Amino acid sequence: MTRISDRTVLFADLRGSTALFETLGNAEATSVVTHCINALGVPVAAQGGHVVKTLGDGLMAVFEGPTAAVQAAIGLHDVLDSIVSRSSERGASTGLRALRLQVGAARGEVVEMSGDCFGDAVNVAARLLDHAGDNETLVTVEVLQGLTLDLRSRFRSLDRLVLRGRVEPVQVHVMGGRRGAGDLAVTQFGDVGMVMEPDGLRLMWGGQQRVFASQQMPVVLGRSPQATFCVDDSRVSRSHARVDWHSGSFQLTDLSYNGTYVRFNDGEIVSLRRGSCTLHGSGMVGLGGTPSDPGSACVSFDVLRFAETQPQLPTDFR
Repeated sequence: MTRISDRTVLFADLRGSTALFETLGNAEATSVVTHCINALGVPVAAQGGHVVKTLGDGLMAVFEGPTAAVQAAIGLHDVLDSIVSRSSERGASTGLRALRLQVGAARGEVVEMSGDCFGDAVNVAARLLDHAGDNETLVTVEVLQGLTLDLRSRFRSLDRLVLRGRVEPVQVHVMGGRRGAGDLAVTQFGDVGMVMEPDGLRLMWGGQQRVFASQQMPVVLGRSPQATFCVDDSRVSRSHARVDWHSGSFQLTDLSYNGTYVRFNDGEIVSLRRGSCTLHGSGMVGLGGTPSDPGSACVSFDVLRFAETQPQLPTDFR
């Protein structure tokens, strides 16, 4: 039987599960991933949703309305947080403690047929995972418009993103108030320490030089003309990386297929593959290749603290 109706579609993807197979072995890793995915089905059912199918290390679910879908998304993150927290207390492997969750939700006309769902909302929700950072929930504007005022206030706009396989950009919003391991002060490159909050972030590429304040975040770097900071290079994805403002620091998140690489002024290079790191000091961001590769598109950055350096304010502080 075929049914066409307005639904909110949610996709959830468990990141970091590949590392489990390397550290735990196939049998134990399969058991852990299966346990996690089954546990993620609980908040879906609690909000009246239906798990259409599991996808190895993820799931697809449908809901009657946006509020139930977003409440379920919050529950999904809470469930994984609980699993990771309990595993840490028991001294579980680093691979298990590194599990992260990405969630995407879209709303629209859905065709339900033979136990599966089809339609533009399904495709959009799945493609949102390409742009989600660790422990993030992304939703379309159609989902946002159906939320209560309280829930709506938890989201901020990422502007219009170009999704893979889709011509028209989609207005996307990200849920705030969650912090993954990549957002902590102790990052892949060490302890940043207690410093004053930065006032701005300067980005430079080619003849471009722009300074962004924390209030102007997020900033999307990419090849698309709609990107906040456009880097027109063939190795750069249309929406390649994103800078967010999290608890007093600028956080860079990779959204690409070719990767994002950060070289700090101390020479250390951090490789981001759908992960995040805190920007500090000065350095280079390689989009699609390492900064040591002369063929890479490299964006220079400076984290600015005007109270310390007292420079003349750039005219393009906008």
